[in-house]
Amino acid sequence: MAAADAIIVGAGPNGLSAAIVLARAGCQVVIYEAQDTIGGGCRSSELTLPGFVHDVCSAVHPTGVVSPFFRTLPLADHGLEWVRPPAMLAHPFDEKTAAVIAEPSLGDTARGLGADAPAYDRLIGSVVRAWSLIEDITLGPPRLPRHPFAAARFGLHALQTAERLAARFSDRRARGLFAGIAAHGMLPLDAVPSGAIGLVLGALMHTGGWLFPRGGTQRLADALAGYFRSLGGDIVTSTSVNALEDLPPAKAVLCDLSPRPLLRIARRAFPDWYVAKLEGYRYGMGAYKVDWALDGPVPWRDEAIARAATVHLGGTFEEIAASERDVWNGRVPERPYVLLVQPTLFDSTRAPAGKHTLWTYCHVPNGSTADMLPRIEAQIERVAPGFRARVLARHVMTPADLERRNPNLAGGDIGMGITDLRQMIARPTLRAYRTPRRGLYICSASTPPGVGVHGMCGYFAAQCALRDVFR
Repeated sequence: MAAADAIIVGAGPNGLSAAIVLARAGCQVVIYEAQDTIGGGCRSSELTLPGFVHDVCSAVHPTGVVSPFFRTLPLADHGLEWVRPPAMLAHPFDEKTAAVIAEPSLGDTARGLGADAPAYDRLIGSVVRAWSLIEDITLGPPRLPRHPFAAARFGLHALQTAERLAARFSDRRARGLFAGIAAHGMLPLDAVPSGAIGLVLGALMHTGGWLFPRGGTQRLADALAGYFRSLGGDIVTSTSVNALEDLPPAKAVLCDLSPRPLLRIARRAFPDWYVAKLEGYRYGMGAYKVDWALDGPVPWRDEAIARAATVHLGGTFEEIAASERDVWNGRVPERPYVLLVQPTLFDSTRAPAGKHTLWTYCHVPNGSTADMLPRIEAQIERVAPGFRARVLARHVMTPADLERRNPNLAGGDIGMGITDLRQMIARPTLRAYRTPRRGLYICSASTPPGVGVHGMCGYFAAQCALRDVFR
């Protein structure tokens, strides 16, 4: 291992972002990655059959295009191309033509909701119109907002539950649409801040868009790495860091790790009180993920669903809320809320001609060993009869499999920690990126602003390091 000004442990999007910030400031930076490929939650691989490229963890990135940090980077020069599907989201119901289609245009989406158009415009539209004024409080650490009046107006809605906000809609279609969006937060829909998650992700459909990288999410990680290397940085893969003492001397070490793996390598560096804080960090729901190689596109009963890359399966607000409440309480739902992405409808580079890939996951209790494959396929068949007949191969990842691939995902928690109000403010502690050991920082999604492929956790951690040890 070579000495450097700064060392990054972990080559996920936040680790890569932290490395870029420091390299831009003139630091010599080395990243150490335990896996043989970079990317963390931004990896792609042939999980099923040769020629079928699947996203191993994240697939669609609502915060990617709008990331204030990514916007400053020449990622297109390093191979990143965003795919913009015709529609951002589809939410089917059991009837043949009842699907709600979220269009890129706020107005078009609202009009599709009929009598609920004004309510949708007031709720989601208010966030869309204020986005440039509240971006700093949604994609940054807790701090005094630059635009306090806009932040206060947003807060009046954001501090309500998804259940309460959905009550503004008169029709089950709009309520179901909002439930599916809010349920990304892996919280019960009657808990705060489930409403904020629904508002922000809903607004992002009409600002940057729910886009994904052409060729697979790995292309985003590769673009970040390519730019980092152009700045003189070095990435060392297949190198596990088992203890801080294994690392060469450096002024700063930034760990793209959630609290549990961080304690495995740094426990002895921390006082007991800080160890107790990290041990008390709460991980949330797990994920059960399935990827398919298909002989053709999903045979949706409502053909309009094929206009969207992202599809939410789960039916009405009440069904989705019950599913998420079951998981939160440690029960396995019979009809799980399923997040589905059909990228090859809009990106033919990921599968052989005429073939397709399909990406899904559902929420399960943390560490669950339940077999969710039959339940997930039943949810798809519910609105796409004949789906199973198109399956060429399946690849399943349980919560334990996800954690083995990426130890940050404790118990299969792809959010790297519950995003309730408490852990939004103290994530993972009130120190956020800093630790009691000078020069040692946390830059993972277990710091503000939390989960999402935006690089902001790495950006802010690196800014702390520049102020503390490199000024």
